[in-house]
Amino acid sequence: MIRIVTLCGMGFGSSLTLKMSIDKILSTNGIRAEVIAWDLGSFKGQSADIVVAPSDMKKHLESYSGKVILINNLIDQKEIESKVLPVVRQMLDSN
Repeated sequence: MIRIVTLCGMGFGSSLTLKMSIDKILSTNGIRAEVIAWDLGSFKGQSADIVVAPSDMKKHLESYSGKVILINNLIDQKEIESKVLPVVRQMLDSN
C-alpha cells in the first residue's frame, strides 16, 4: 500500500487540511492508500512513498530522497488533485 505523508511546519493545521483533501481524492477515485498527517519534526527519520507539503516547506525537503509534491494553495482541491493523483497512479502502475 502506498504511504503518503502530509506535512506542515508546526502543529497539524496544514497537514490535516492536506490529508482530508487527499483522502477525499483517493476515495473518489477508488484508490486505497495510507495517508498520515505529521509536523516536520515528527517526520524526521520516517519514510513515505510520497510527501505532500505546502510550497514554503521546499527548503526543508530538498534532501528527502522520496517523491515530494509541493502545494501552493492548500484549499485548492483541483491543484492538489492535479499534482497528487498522477503520482499515485504512476506508483500503482509500477507495482
